[in-house]
Amino acid sequence: MSHRPVHANNLPKPVGPYSPGMGFERLIFVSGQAAMDAATGKLAGDDIERQTEQCLKNVRAILEAAGSSLQHVLRCGVFLVDMREFQRMNAVYARMFGDHRPARTTVQVAGLPGDGLVVEIDAVAYIPSSD
Repeated sequence: MSHRPVHANNLPKPVGPYSPGMGFERLIFVSGQAAMDAATGKLAGDDIERQTEQCLKNVRAILEAAGSSLQHVLRCGVFLVDMREFQRMNAVYARMFGDHRPARTTVQVAGLPGDGLVVEIDAVAYIPSSD
């Protein structure tokens, strides 16, 4: 059994020596995604709502490239620069996931690797069976 990197053309390039996603059997591990818009190469916005939405769009793009979706996410990690943004982040997160509620940990961090970043989100998902 081997692992396989997951890349998607509609994603910002990684800022370091890592893959956006890594698959192993039917599991997909998505690296922390920032709010960079691949189409513009710029930050999606300076507010928590726009950044949360862009992070999850990037997570979704990686999952779709691997044959999965947000509805197959098992766990997310949310990294906030300011925990006072928790409720506003949650509103966007709930909208993006709909009725699906993956396990999640949310922590406050001292900073993120990029000017203006206020949130980063990673995920673990599975690829649904074809039978």
